[in-house]
Amino acid sequence: MDLALLRTFVTVHRAGSFTRAAALLGLSQPAVTSQIRTLERQLGRPLFLRQARGVTPTSIGDELAHKAAPHLDALVEIAETGVDEETSLRSLHLAGPPEFIAERALPALTEPARGDGQGLTLRASFGTAEETLEGLAAGHHDLAISTTRPRGALLTATALCDEEHVLVAAPHRAEQVRRDELRRVGARALESLPVVEVHESLPFVSRYWASVFDSRPVPSGAVIVPDLRAVLTCTAAGAGLAVLPRYLCAGALERGEIVALHHPPVPPLRTYFLVVRTGTLAMPHIARAHERLLRAAADWS
Repeated sequence: MDLALLRTFVTVHRAGSFTRAAALLGLSQPAVTSQIRTLERQLGRPLFLRQARGVTPTSIGDELAHKAAPHLDALVEIAETGVDEETSLRSLHLAGPPEFIAERALPALTEPARGDGQGLTLRASFGTAEETLEGLAAGHHDLAISTTRPRGALLTATALCDEEHVLVAAPHRAEQVRRDELRRVGARALESLPVVEVHESLPFVSRYWASVFDSRPVPSGAVIVPDLRAVLTCTAAGAGLAVLPRYLCAGALERGEIVALHHPPVPPLRTYFLVVRTGTLAMPHIARAHERLLRAAADWS
């Protein structure tokens, strides 16, 4: 079987589209289509179902991708780095949410990357869970950290850690909320306060309200900033209440810049997953980074 055909097939499988695969491979779309048809004729089975937007793999296509992709990745790795690991420059591309990557993952990887003698170049990219997993599947990243567990056999996920969500506000804002009223009427006691969030859909506040109060938030206003670190800054400045991961706001809580408004018996949690393309943990530099992150996560609380 022609390895070039397999490489095109795996790229289409990861990209979910002949057009995107052609761009990734530097080929024309007709060339990609022709290669896939040639491979399908050789196998005597269809590998993709053509949809209005992109393609969907058949069961045979999924099985072939699961078997072939790790080996093709290993061959590409050998071609890019050569066989002399002592003199080659290895590159690791990590992707995930900006705050978690900056506060947790990069500190765990940066020092080993400098001092393990492997000549590792570390690159980081930020994005949503959907963007991150799509980029990983397409081969743009080596490791991804996601709050969504991927489906299918192409990607392998390992639970990394849980983060606790905390309802917080600046001290003078907290004074507007009567604790006895919060215990008595729940979320209605908070309706006079605006919220600070990362998106108009209020994802963190809505998740907290649903988990703790079994209701939807009805804020008096909102400040929307697309980064949790900016949410923390605005909250400490008094812009409103916010729901933040404890790891991100623990220092501000200790310094009294913000205070916790509520202490539910079971605080809401969100799980992070460490994700790789299936089979790529056979590559030593990816396996080392994977192990370091898991080891570091054991100390995160």
